[in-house]
Amino acid sequence: MASKKPRIKTQALPTPQTREEAEALLLRIGALQNAARRIEADMNDALASLKAQCETEAQPINQEMQEKFQALHAWAEAHRETILKGGAKTAKLATGEVSWRKTPPKVGLRGQDKIVETLKNLGLTQFLRTKEEVNKEAVLADEESRKLASGVSGITITQREEFIAKPFETELEVVEACKKQVAA
Repeated sequence: MASKKPRIKTQALPTPQTREEAEALLLRIGALQNAARRIEADMNDALASLKAQCETEAQPINQEMQEKFQALHAWAEAHRETILKGGAKTAKLATGEVSWRKTPPKVGLRGQDKIVETLKNLGLTQFLRTKEEVNKEAVLADEESRKLASGVSGITITQREEFIAKPFETELEVVEACKKQVAA
């Protein structure tokens, strides 16, 4: 016997019974969206104002901190041999420590096609990689491709239908009078 799908219980909501009620509901959704946007805009305005205020307050502190850091760096470089012991990379001071670290090596590439060609010509193919992967665009190209690919184990093609309610909106126009008058 086939098992039954579990039912998800939801709250019973008043459902519109007529087109007019559905239109009124959609109108209300639009009003709620506008109210939420106004609240979000007010929040963003308040955040922008607070951020600008904090950045202004922090600017002299950050400037002084940068200057002090540069001065400490200059001192540490001048005394590097005396403050680092036995090949260490960190020097412990009474109020903290200073250290030097090398970042991991990083490869930069400009003109990859030329680099690949040169590596092939030099026989340095150990620096090349070939990557094989499923071409999803080809699988989805047309109905026949989807049917063929869906027969392959491991490939699933899914599609769903979504319901969208989008209330009508109008954007307010900002109009500014020109200083120059046009003769009629």
